Amino acid sequence: MSTILTTASGAPVADNQNSRSAGPRGPLMLDDFHLIEKLAHFNRENIPERRVHAKGSGAYGTFTVTRDITGYTSARLFEQVGKQTETFLRFSTVGGERGSADTERDPRGFALRFYTEEGNWDVVGNNTPVFFIRDPLKFPDFIHTQKRHPQSNLKNAQMMWDFWSHSPEALHQITILFSDRGIPDGYRHMHGFGSHTYSLINASGQRTWVKWHYKTQQGIKNLSAAEAARLAGTDPDYAQRDLFEAIERGDYPKWTAYIQVMTEEHAANRLENPFDVTKTWSQKEFPLIEVGVLELNRNPRNYFAEVEQAAFGPSNMVPGVGLSPDRMLQGRVFAYADAHRYRVGTNHQQLPVNAPRCAVNSYQRDGAMAQGAYGAAPNYEPNSYSEAPKQSERHAEPALALNGAADRHDHRVDGDYFSQAGALFRLMTREQQALLIGNIAGTMASVSDDVIERQLQYFYEADREYGQGIAKALQRNIS
Repeated sequence: MSTILTTASGAPVADNQNSRSAGPRGPLMLDDFHLIEKLAHFNRENIPERRVHAKGSGAYGTFTVTRDITGYTSARLFEQVGKQTETFLRFSTVGGERGSADTERDPRGFALRFYTEEGNWDVVGNNTPVFFIRDPLKFPDFIHTQKRHPQSNLKNAQMMWDFWSHSPEALHQITILFSDRGIPDGYRHMHGFGSHTYSLINASGQRTWVKWHYKTQQGIKNLSAAEAARLAGTDPDYAQRDLFEAIERGDYPKWTAYIQVMTEEHAANRLENPFDVTKTWSQKEFPLIEVGVLELNRNPRNYFAEVEQAAFGPSNMVPGVGLSPDRMLQGRVFAYADAHRYRVGTNHQQLPVNAPRCAVNSYQRDGAMAQGAYGAAPNYEPNSYSEAPKQSERHAEPALALNGAADRHDHRVDGDYFSQAGALFRLMTREQQALLIGNIAGTMASVSDDVIERQLQYFYEADREYGQGIAKALQRNIS
């Protein structure tokens, strides 16, 4: 016997082909609750798309510890070599809408969730180790330049380059974005990074600053601009298709996870700000330490429920891990969780893809779509009931020493916006340099003269050949 179709309330549906009407040719009846429910639900099937990272793909997997790092962290997912933790990873493009092509020249989001026995831990980063800006106050302005012109509703190179020409700290990320790695060949053939500086805390309460790296075991592969444009017109879901089909055929993608570590003392005495997301840490000075292997091995069963409603945020932490004074990270701690409350709902953390795999004992009870049977249990704290959840002082983080007058301190104080971008340029082959210059010049061709002149100075400061190459391509003189 086949399964009986029901309404959302569980009542059997006798006829799912014909609406109720007053006679064969008469108008429809308002009491056709099945019709009304289907139309009303259909009108509400979409939720607001993410303001950034709207186009995405996701998959479940496992993280396996391959090296003992308990000297750095007490987090239980790292407590022994060989231990496995369930994960969910969402890839995305940043600036495009949900219907945009997977092959745009754009950073790729790399948002990784660990479902640990102590709660969910999210490391929310990109496929680049740096970002365009340092201060979250400028994030809405920056994203506006990556979206559409408020009058024409068209993508606009003038907005983009005008903003960047007033933001010299963006040059390092610009150099990566317009390099040969600017358009990854799908999601399996690119690295991932936590990008920000995070922290680990060991059982003795000692804090260590860390950078997270995920190196693809599939090897780096990228698309040329011409191939990316072809795919955008013939297969705009190219990266989604590649990831889904690889997992379906058992070709599970893997990444090796590493950390760079820096002591609090070293960071305090370091001339260069270790919490500046526009810069990397030297791997010679702070070598990569292998931690484990991430494998994606299970596709979601429903894209909307498990990928579109997935709600990541750096505020999702567990004992043994922590944040840092990285300004952009601090801003994202609020912004991500708040975006989910608006976009998905107050109780987004109760959805299966977002729900922890451990017990949740919270006094947050109400709000739209709330679940749970709490009976007469108190919904306040402190209270007089021994069985009610209480705070756990042993899970407190060590104090972070802070100093300085509260003010709007200028983040553009070090004067070094260009050295790392120049160093990256000099690491490239002649062919890679030519590709970078051509990609940049191509997007700047329609930009106003004042913006071009200002931006050319930045390229020149990074490396003389870098600046001269772009100036020549734009048929400009640079002193």
